[in-house]
Amino acid sequence: MTVRMTEPKMTDHGAQWRREWADAQKIKRPGLDGGSVFYRNIEEELNLARQTGGGLPLHLPSHTIDFSTCDVLGLSHTGALREEFLKELQANPGFHITAGGSRLCDGTSAYQHKFEREIADLAIFSTVPRSGDVLVYDELMHATALAGMKVSLALEQKPFRHNDVDHFIEIMENVKETSPLVKAGKRCVIIGVESYYSMDSDICPLRELIEAAKEIFPNGNAQFIVDEAHSFGCMGPNGGLGFVKEQGLEDEVAIRMITLGKALAASGACILSNNMIRSLLINQAKVMICSVAPSFPLLAAGRAGFRVLRTEKAQKAREYLHDLTLFYLDTLTSNPIYKKANAKGLLRMPVHEDGDWHEVPITHIVPIWTKPKHANYLSFHLVRDGINGTPIVFPVVAKGEDRVRIFLHAHNTHEEVITLVDSICSWAKEMMEIEASGDKNRLPTAACLVYDLLQKN
Repeated sequence: MTVRMTEPKMTDHGAQWRREWADAQKIKRPGLDGGSVFYRNIEEELNLARQTGGGLPLHLPSHTIDFSTCDVLGLSHTGALREEFLKELQANPGFHITAGGSRLCDGTSAYQHKFEREIADLAIFSTVPRSGDVLVYDELMHATALAGMKVSLALEQKPFRHNDVDHFIEIMENVKETSPLVKAGKRCVIIGVESYYSMDSDICPLRELIEAAKEIFPNGNAQFIVDEAHSFGCMGPNGGLGFVKEQGLEDEVAIRMITLGKALAASGACILSNNMIRSLLINQAKVMICSVAPSFPLLAAGRAGFRVLRTEKAQKAREYLHDLTLFYLDTLTSNPIYKKANAKGLLRMPVHEDGDWHEVPITHIVPIWTKPKHANYLSFHLVRDGINGTPIVFPVVAKGEDRVRIFLHAHNTHEEVITLVDSICSWAKEMMEIEASGDKNRLPTAACLVYDLLQKN
């Protein structure tokens, strides 16, 4: 495939972004004269991150092309959700903005009951596992799931290597031999996985994991919790109802967590479970008991999003998104500059190294791994070109696993994808020229603009 290289852009879209980033790296001197040790210690902790370029700013959007937001079906970008949301408001003119209290204290409304009958309620790792249960989870589970595990009644918790079925079997066999109550079928193994892993872009081998768990624990005391944050709405039958539904594994999974803020373009999250688990959460989930119930606008946006997902337009968006992902992978990997940079280890996509994306399931999340520190350099370059590529570095990912996370969307055009590829490859070309020069102190152009600001500061 021949890739058309566009002319270099003259407009610098990254000036504001660079200023925000540079300001976040300023070393601040804690007040020493009568200052509280509480604030001094906090400032010193922040300075440790600033010294290595790890200060995190809140950015005001300055991009012209979106390859970073979670609005993957474009329901927000195109206004489809806004239109359906306004219809929902019009159909319920007497709504109250606030819920007024927690779900157990007058916060539950007839409208929410109606919405819940259409979907489900919520569940968390801190509530479902019981004392004596064992948690087994993929090592790359989302940080919020790991936080829930920390306060779980299940004190025995064992990670398995990411998407490694053989290691999962080894861990499960070990649990069976070392946990008498679990082996006897009196306690359970709760297994936590994600459908799509957004930092790596790979897909959970869920069917193989379920088959292995059932073979080791045939009495049904191994149960799965699946986080479908990034797959719900993007795949599956009857309105993109997710990976578990698409695999036909609904009866094999106890709990599914879905978010309303990604493909649905709304806000919040919910859990798909049976009524027994729902009752457990209502009675024991502290984050639910002690939190104000969702407001009407939040519920209405979520309900409107569910309706949009079931439309023919949304189905066409899912199909287009899949085809656009194939186009991106074909276009990038056929570029001779990418091929050379990949061979040198400057850029790589571990999930797609085999080049079989036309034959296997893929996701719309397409991160690019770089050398250490280079994720920021590539991000600076993309932002300058008006593209919002997000650098992902330690501690979000392991040291040496730096990458730029890229989301493709149904509202992206083929021309925008070509612009993205051109920008990535122009950066890679500059980096290879720098390496060839032997000048270890030379920085790429966009990074120089950032570090000039740091020098001024």
